[in-house]
Amino acid sequence: MASPVFPCFITILLLQLFFRSYVSSVLILPLTHSLSKTQFNTTPHLLKSTSANSAARFNRHHKKQPHSRQVSLPLNPGSDYTLSFTLGSQTISLYMDTGSDVVWLPCHPFSCILCEGKYNPSTIPYPYPLNLTSATPVTCKSRACSSVHSSLPSSHLCAISKCPLEDIEISDCKKFKCPPFYYAYGDGSLVADLYTDSLSLSLSSPSLVIKDFTFGCAHSALGEPIGVAGFGRGSLSLPAQLASSSPEIGNHFSYCLVSHSFDTTRVRMPSPLILGRGENKEKRPDSIRDGFAYTPMLKNPKHPYYYCVGLEGVSVGAKKIPAPEALRRVDVRGNGGMVVDSGTTFTMLPKGFYDSVVAEFNNRVGSVYKRANSIEDRTGLSPCYYMDEIEKKKSTSVSSSPNLVIPQLLLHFGGNSSVAMPRRNYFYEFVDAGDDAGKTKRKVGCMMLMNGGDQEESGGPAGLLGNYQQQGFEVVYDLEEGRVGFARRKCASLWESLNQP
Repeated sequence: MASPVFPCFITILLLQLFFRSYVSSVLILPLTHSLSKTQFNTTPHLLKSTSANSAARFNRHHKKQPHSRQVSLPLNPGSDYTLSFTLGSQTISLYMDTGSDVVWLPCHPFSCILCEGKYNPSTIPYPYPLNLTSATPVTCKSRACSSVHSSLPSSHLCAISKCPLEDIEISDCKKFKCPPFYYAYGDGSLVADLYTDSLSLSLSSPSLVIKDFTFGCAHSALGEPIGVAGFGRGSLSLPAQLASSSPEIGNHFSYCLVSHSFDTTRVRMPSPLILGRGENKEKRPDSIRDGFAYTPMLKNPKHPYYYCVGLEGVSVGAKKIPAPEALRRVDVRGNGGMVVDSGTTFTMLPKGFYDSVVAEFNNRVGSVYKRANSIEDRTGLSPCYYMDEIEKKKSTSVSSSPNLVIPQLLLHFGGNSSVAMPRRNYFYEFVDAGDDAGKTKRKVGCMMLMNGGDQEESGGPAGLLGNYQQQGFEVVYDLEEGRVGFARRKCASLWESLNQP
């Protein structure tokens, strides 16, 4: 007769396997917006800083740096989303960035040059540098070391690490650390060492744990006080390392950015980051179970970690403006396409195409509202209008209501998919008090797309889809199917529905 202990043991084992399978099928994590108006005197000041950083980040993609990795530059003021996790026994918050493929963080002792005013610590849940207590250095022989050094052969890296020649010849350099790596940015840089430690991706039980998670530890930086959780397509990104142990999570993720319009009072709920396909769809209302507009990812031989898609055109009202070939395709040199980037605020378009979109937009809006040139100078955005001043040439038969004047914007992507932008995603209205405290307040509105310049000579991506234009959408990155999807969502409600017991 069989012992009753054995069936009981099997039952417990099956329950554990089921529980682990359910936990690993989907993970819901909060993204915290780092918005802080206390860093800026006025709204134009905030917009000027944000638009300048958007341009710097995009232009950095085109900066020729033949001897260094090209990694995305996270913005600092009022535009980024942070992800918190536990590394070893400590919790830290990093910028979540789909435009880079390495996870790095500041470590004690940490020295940052020109970092004053780069961020507000009160907006970052866990902003402190990490103490390395349980982390293990990565060796010069590891695949991760070669990857972070742009696929440099391990023999070269071991030589840099002072491994003796006889040991290099017999591949016995396991005691020698991977040499430090250097990242150069548009307006900052850092030096970091590579380590592994146990990573926990949930601040509450149950959590998903990766025992040998690889990350960069920086003791010195220039203009970079906060680390980055790279979500790009490289082997050292957070999703890629997740996929090595839990493919159902690492190969499929999405986020839904709560709309804020630079107003902290609107961000009452975190933005959900969904790792995995989310088989627990019963938690989602019927209206938000699907409805994605998918567009294929384009392969980029020079920048394989970018999420590149093809932009076919933009409709301004009823008029569709075809995009140039550079936005539709990525050539054999890795130039062209549009990068979907969570770490840049505003969408960047190549100059000629941007001018065509703005001209059509201005034909509609500029015929009704007076152009606000001084606001454009102070915000870095264009075109801007005084929404409280009607053009004298306007016909009395034309309604002055912004709801009728501001045209609808649609983005047409490859794969015959179109995404209609909510007006707040591309036209920002605010009250301006002017530079003088006693000046009369005026209502103004600015278009939130930016001129990316002429990139034909420098190469690189032709355009970039920023996180401001992604607000109010669930953006899904399906690596198995090689596609990016967009679906309108009420992101705060989505967070609540996904976290119901």
